[in-house]
Amino acid sequence: MYALSLLDKSPVPPGESAVSALSNTVNLAKRAEELGYRRFWVAEHHGGAELASSAPEVLVSWILAHTSRIRVGSGGVMLQHYSPYKVAEVFNVLSSLAPGRVDLGIGKTPGGLPRATAALQAYRSAKPDFEAQFSELTTFLDNAVAGQPDEALAFSGPKPPVTADRFLLGASPDSARLAAAHGWNFVFAGHLNGDPENLRLSLDTFRKESGGRSAILALAAYASENAAHAAAQISELKVFKVFLDNGQSVSLGRREQAEEFARQAGAREYRIEERKPSVLHGTPENIHEELSRLSSLHGIEEFILEPPAVSTDERLASVELLARKPLSAAA
Repeated sequence: MYALSLLDKSPVPPGESAVSALSNTVNLAKRAEELGYRRFWVAEHHGGAELASSAPEVLVSWILAHTSRIRVGSGGVMLQHYSPYKVAEVFNVLSSLAPGRVDLGIGKTPGGLPRATAALQAYRSAKPDFEAQFSELTTFLDNAVAGQPDEALAFSGPKPPVTADRFLLGASPDSARLAAAHGWNFVFAGHLNGDPENLRLSLDTFRKESGGRSAILALAAYASENAAHAAAQISELKVFKVFLDNGQSVSLGRREQAEEFARQAGAREYRIEERKPSVLHGTPENIHEELSRLSSLHGIEEFILEPPAVSTDERLASVELLARKPLSAAA
């Protein structure tokens, strides 16, 4: 048995506003709780009008207030933009508001267009070292709940009765190793990097370095009663990967976004490849068959599923269909 959780990016429906997108996210979280999903996470994206969740900690707080049991968290906070101390403070406050229900997921990428990244980091003299930030965040979180806090450190209170569960999001053995070294859980971003060998190496690394713990696998998934309908819906989805002349590459949802990313990055030359996103799709039975295979192959005990940017009603229907299969008793 494996547990199911959800990740939502708050896509803005065509012709609608961010108000609708955020309302849809809250409604999806409430329905996920009713259906028995273990967690509901929200993402962080900057500088675009297609996704409404630019401040996950705010959205987490609102969802916690509108639910009562499901765990709620960030998938994830883009740490490179922020002070580790401030992130620790925010999630200690959230954990004090809803003890035992808060997850802190940390991401390594900027999560936005170059101008947004520059604006977020406007008062920094240099790009921060992620591993140093991650280590500092761990220290501040631990110090806030230590029996005898280190007086040399600032107190990142309040002291919550139950701390936030900690997750590092990544898609490489290096990320798995970093998570294990600091005692964090590891979530492999399979919805962003579906390479089977990289997946195997990353999960094996985390299991070995963490003393046998199981990682979580994040995937994009869309279920329909009719497999042909699911395939038709997914066939309309596209990803545009832009390759810059400095070696950087990033995937975006529209060609115009990819071109704008290159322009904002100041690239003299670039190329764009149109690709099909990796989305597990079919009937609920098809999808659970694949999840069972992955669970058996890699020892996965929990999957975080991201509904793709189809219509609001179809995203909700997919979430309901996938919940028909028994979820883990721990969910």
